[in-house]
Amino acid sequence: MIGHAFMGAAHSQAWRVAPRFFDLPLRPVMSVLCGRDAERTAAAAERLGWAEAVTDWKSVLDRDDVHVVDICTPGDTHAEIAVAALDAGKHVLCEKPMANSVAEAVAMAEAAERAAQRGVRAMVGFSYRRVPALGLARDLVAQGRLGRIHHVRAQYLQDWIVDPAAPLSWRLDKEKAGSGALGDIGAHIVDATQFVLGDTISEVMGTLVTFVPERPLASTHSGLSGTAATGQTGPVTVDDAALFLARFAGGALGSFEATRFANGRKNALRIEINGSKGSLAFDFEDMNVLEFFDGTEDSAVAGFRRIMVTEPEHPYVGAWWPAGHGLGYEHAFTHQAVDFVRAVAAGTDPTPTFADGLRVQQVLAAVEASAESRTWQQV
Repeated sequence: MIGHAFMGAAHSQAWRVAPRFFDLPLRPVMSVLCGRDAERTAAAAERLGWAEAVTDWKSVLDRDDVHVVDICTPGDTHAEIAVAALDAGKHVLCEKPMANSVAEAVAMAEAAERAAQRGVRAMVGFSYRRVPALGLARDLVAQGRLGRIHHVRAQYLQDWIVDPAAPLSWRLDKEKAGSGALGDIGAHIVDATQFVLGDTISEVMGTLVTFVPERPLASTHSGLSGTAATGQTGPVTVDDAALFLARFAGGALGSFEATRFANGRKNALRIEINGSKGSLAFDFEDMNVLEFFDGTEDSAVAGFRRIMVTEPEHPYVGAWWPAGHGLGYEHAFTHQAVDFVRAVAAGTDPTPTFADGLRVQQVLAAVEASAESRTWQQV
């Protein structure tokens, strides 16, 4: 695994836990962790359960004991690492957003296509599609329980930088992050809605806003928090919030909002879908629940039903606890690792593929182009 901060910790727990709760055809062995600072990487390897720590990611590509490269670094390094790893014959799991630009995503998708011809697989880490409630939502849509889809509403609301004194981090630097709320959290709702609908976004019109253009430089930083340096500031070069309308290829109309300035909202990834026969609603802040409205029922008793997605027959749930015992944020990463290992063992492409990741990147780029031109943009 390359990178050991927020996502590195989440992925490490997934690799540790997956073979202990799920019956896997291959057993992941956590061989080597790579980071830039030798001391910090060694400490992270000890804490997270990796056998060895190194500082040169290229050195792992020649190792016979490394079959999978898990990329948990900032977006500006994804393309170089992923392409090199795939060309070296390593299966790749890459955190989202897949790249910082469409050109990088194209190069990665082409490398994945070349690698697949040699039996080497690649997957993008859009973990929210592994939440059981969204898996159930996809099943209900695929079964036709919602009928023809008319509306999709998606929001991802956070408040972690609403304080203008919050320090500047790499996520607020376009060179490292590619974009702000749009790519960091907007990418999630783009992928999640396309996953649930089994459809793709074909056209967008959007706007981007930066509310705080200058922030204190960070003296220390960990995860989504940090300590500001006294008297030193730097420019915020990404968006703080993104809003866009979308049309789906199948005819549905969508509205999307991604912001890190929604005071009081901690991790509110929300999706509502309205169809000719029914509706679905999901909010990650109540992640074990899916609301379902069956419009074919007698109107005298019809209404949204609150489904606790904690039954053994629900996606992934049977491997965990007795019915009614809820899951948490980290479980989606375990499900991601499970699906990746099973696909590699079966010789099939795990999803979302790099081609899927490229499609999301194209949507993000179209939103940026629309915000600049103030016109509808084809994806």
